[in-house]
Amino acid sequence: MSTTLRLAIGSVLVGLLVLGIKTLAWWLTGSVALFSDALESTVNVATAIAALIAIRIAARPADASHPYGHHKAEFFSAVLEGVMIIVAALLILREAFHGFLDPGPLDLPMAGLAINGAATVINAFWAWLLVTRGPTERSPALVADGRHLFTDVVTSAGVVVGLLLAIATGWWVLDPLMAAIVAVNILWSGSKVVRDSLSGLMDEAVPQETLDTVRRVIATTAGGAVEAHDLRTRHAGQATFIDFHLVVPGETTVFDAHEICDRVEAGLKDAIDGARITIHVEPEHKQKHSGIVVLD
Repeated sequence: MSTTLRLAIGSVLVGLLVLGIKTLAWWLTGSVALFSDALESTVNVATAIAALIAIRIAARPADASHPYGHHKAEFFSAVLEGVMIIVAALLILREAFHGFLDPGPLDLPMAGLAINGAATVINAFWAWLLVTRGPTERSPALVADGRHLFTDVVTSAGVVVGLLLAIATGWWVLDPLMAAIVAVNILWSGSKVVRDSLSGLMDEAVPQETLDTVRRVIATTAGGAVEAHDLRTRHAGQATFIDFHLVVPGETTVFDAHEICDRVEAGLKDAIDGARITIHVEPEHKQKHSGIVVLD
């Protein structure tokens, strides 16, 4: 079982544990703010399951119907997660509105806050793990899940502060107010997850740092060629697709041109995990005098 899949399964289990703890905190207190926190955890579980399914699909090898693989499945999962986050925020706003109409004291507030705090600590650790390991595993679904959990941690901390102020001052309207603030923060988080995932679905180019690495590797490994131009890149899940035209001298044999391409491909795969490379070899008269100059 891959590390990515283990982390995805762990997210589901952690989500269920945290949901149970936060639901207990809400049940003890009747707090609208703690209810909003528990509702977000419900979304966490649903999206963790969606991420797990997407990661399993993305891991499938290319086939006749999907010759480029199934890597984009993770982007669909991340978009779904963003949409579900936004829906949760709207539900929380509805509960906060009813809380504003009839604010009142909480039952067992300190016990509820202590229990909710334990759930927050668990979430914080798992969010850190996902955000740290997600980029290493080249998994948009895990990164999106980790960012969402970090938002949950921040809002949970805000809920605790708000409820402590409500207990200290007797201003129970702070309870639905904190729920509304949580909802606004979740809306922002959900929109960012959707935006980042759509960039992958739209075949956005790799980051500039990665692009600089690609150009450097081609320039230093394509000895015997003249130049490389029309470089294009995109990323999909754990795969980075790279294609370009490589100009070679007219007298270069097919065998020698193939040897050059093999060197370039090996260099790119060493430098970039999950690289998928397509090279179109052209004769010297196709030279554009632009793009990547090959270093001898």
